Amino acid sequence: MTEGRAAAETSASETGTAPSSSVIPGGLRPDVETLWNYHDLQHELRPCDVGLGLGSHDLGVAVIAVQLFRQGMFPRIVFSGANAPTTVERFPRGEAVHYAEYAAENEVPEGAVLIEPAAKNTSENITLTRELLLKSGIEVRSLILMSRPYQQRRAYATCRKVWPEVEVLCASLPVPLDEYVASIGDVKKVIDMLVGDTQRIEEYAREGFAIPQNVPPEVRAAFRRLVAAGYTSRLIPGAPV
Repeated sequence: MTEGRAAAETSASETGTAPSSSVIPGGLRPDVETLWNYHDLQHELRPCDVGLGLGSHDLGVAVIAVQLFRQGMFPRIVFSGANAPTTVERFPRGEAVHYAEYAAENEVPEGAVLIEPAAKNTSENITLTRELLLKSGIEVRSLILMSRPYQQRRAYATCRKVWPEVEVLCASLPVPLDEYVASIGDVKKVIDMLVGDTQRIEEYAREGFAIPQNVPPEVRAAFRRLVAAGYTSRLIPGAPV
């Protein structure tokens, strides 16, 4: 069994959801796929100074971090993340701590992992990690940001804004959409998160939290149809849709 498959099956079993909750409704599939593909930057990876795993509900972030470490893509991993309402039940000791435990269980040397346990959003993931690395005397000119698949574009835009001097590449566990939904075990949660991240691409740039990113008309249309279908729990209250 591959690490990715193991993580997917563990995640699905822990949610306790029925199989039907992992199936994308047929009428929504084209729009969900449009957003899914938009957020996947498909960066060509090369060795960097540091790998940064962004905390979330998705253990796949730790899985891809271990895989890339073994491939020699970076000599050190920083796992960053406290807790959020979507993660506290699954990772009660904090996202970064659980990710680091996964890395240790998969034979990543303790000295190769740093934990940043306080960040509560993507901007803090990056700025607090930068401070941690500076205090540790680790020079960083390039890094690989690892996130859940649909966070790539927002994470990239945020890093370019708050840490512009560093070269940044993005990566996620390379799993197909349906397999990813099954790993989370809750299709509504995945679609809600996709919709929320799409809104944040423009809204966070407008607020100065991230650099601007192009949003093609087909992405905007898919976003609005999913909002109209009721996938709204992760929208920013009061922000344009």
